[in-house]
Amino acid sequence: MDFGLSELQLSMQENVNRFLAEEASLDRVREFAASDHSLAEDIWTGLVNLGVVGVLVPEEYGGLGLSAMDAAVIGECLGNHVTPVPYLATCVVAPRAIALAGTDSQKDEYLPKIADGSKTIGLALSEACAARGKNGASVRNGKLTGTASFVSDPHADYWLLADRDARLHVIANDARNLEVKVMPQVDRTRPLCELAFSNTPCDSLPNSGSTVLQHVLDVAWTTLAFDTLGAAQSMLDQAVEYAMNREQFNRVIASFQAVKHMCAEMAAEIEPSRSLLWYAGYALDEAPDDAHLHACHAKAHMAEVGTFVAKTATVVHGGMGFTDLLGLHYWFKRIGFNRQYLGGPEWLREQAAIAQNLAA
Repeated sequence: MDFGLSELQLSMQENVNRFLAEEASLDRVREFAASDHSLAEDIWTGLVNLGVVGVLVPEEYGGLGLSAMDAAVIGECLGNHVTPVPYLATCVVAPRAIALAGTDSQKDEYLPKIADGSKTIGLALSEACAARGKNGASVRNGKLTGTASFVSDPHADYWLLADRDARLHVIANDARNLEVKVMPQVDRTRPLCELAFSNTPCDSLPNSGSTVLQHVLDVAWTTLAFDTLGAAQSMLDQAVEYAMNREQFNRVIASFQAVKHMCAEMAAEIEPSRSLLWYAGYALDEAPDDAHLHACHAKAHMAEVGTFVAKTATVVHGGMGFTDLLGLHYWFKRIGFNRQYLGGPEWLREQAAIAQNLAA
């Protein structure tokens, strides 16, 4: 029995990586980071043509109808190239939430638009993990009141929001009484905003609740863990390549034992993490009783591994690692963002303990 990615998943990764290597170069990432953070239309269109955007949209709505694990392994490719697209929100979390909790008319309204790439959906789920102060939103008579911080994709056409009662709602970008404020963010490939609601109309998903919200978060955490895996692998690869070419004292620095040890330690941290992430992705659809626990551990563990790799790879590069010339900081910031977004490792381990009745 093989425990690893299927031929289909490996083929998907190969095709996505080939496309991103050509169309989402570091120069293109820099260009996006220096812009006003509107959608990277060229990259997005290419992903639409590959079918990536509709990976979790059921076939009857124009998508591929694949599994959460398939979506996660594509996320690894996007992390590897620090791709500036709203994949997590639009392609993974939103279609899964709408498919599970929406009515037939809501599925008809949103899912085909996700599959063809014509609409994007941001995430307003941070308050479901750890609300700051009085942040959070409540719904009364179909109208939202409150605030949501650390919301992804300020330019999205819609946002998927979790209210204080664990119910999910879709808010249109042009809804009345909605204020959108862009938030400063270290990772400029992942823009954030704050939403303020004052009797703002919303489209509530009637079948949502704590069970659906928990599953949606499990899918998000696992996909973020795969994104971090891709970014960490890229940083390791870049460190090895740099060490094989950079010379000191008429020798490449890869021949120095200290550099060898740093690269070996990064590889030794990354490789064992893959099996944890693979099972977490598999469990989302195939072993639901295990999904929540492993999603918590996957994101928490990969956050720590990613942080270690980000620091160590930067050290291998020496002073060059801090410059914009190499652009290593894009991966560094991506890993740092993933570590905290939708719950840091300490909080996630607490959730895992609660799931095992080890904490209240």
